[in-house]
Amino acid sequence: MLTINETDSPDDGQNYDLVLASGSPRRSDILSQIGVRYIVVVPEIDESPRVGESGLEYVSRLAFEKANKVCQLEISDRPALGADTILVCDGQLFGKPSDFDAFREMITSLSGRKHSVLSAVAMSNRSNSGVLVSETSVTFRAISDQEILSYWQTGEPKDKAGGYAIQGYGSIFVKEILGSYSGVVGLPIVETCSLLNRFDVPIWQDLQSPPTLNGYRYEL
Repeated sequence: MLTINETDSPDDGQNYDLVLASGSPRRSDILSQIGVRYIVVVPEIDESPRVGESGLEYVSRLAFEKANKVCQLEISDRPALGADTILVCDGQLFGKPSDFDAFREMITSLSGRKHSVLSAVAMSNRSNSGVLVSETSVTFRAISDQEILSYWQTGEPKDKAGGYAIQGYGSIFVKEILGSYSGVVGLPIVETCSLLNRFDVPIWQDLQSPPTLNGYRYEL
């Protein structure tokens, strides 16, 4: 991605329809997959769960806060899209593992069991906002201690909610999935398209034709 400075204009003669309030390459890939023209603005958000907050409340709040923060910055008049994903197993929230011990505890808890993946997407502009959430059931096969160590050493789990990537090496652990595959990846397509339609953001655009802005990154 191309990085532009805060003093630069993000829409200098360029053509885009959405501001993605996320630095996740997986969410960028999904928007590109459905033909959305966008730029990336990464807001600073406190992602700490609140006391007593459920998984549904948590992902909904963070997705909204990300989109709303970008709108408040007034970088663009286009709507902003924020998203957040978390795993829930036995009422416990599983975010990104901080180290190997945290990762091992997560995967051991998920091994041979079913868990839920909650993925929220939010959109905001200067007058409206909306949040939708997908819930997907994922069942893991039994995972050995050696597999847990070897998977950690690939580096893949370190920035993934729940410590695995269903679209990557972690796919070998998945026995069954019921729900939204793209939601587990990080951006549920059905819910995203519903909000894009509500905010009049077109899909299926020709992303090969310049001057689209996919790939611009605006660091705060």
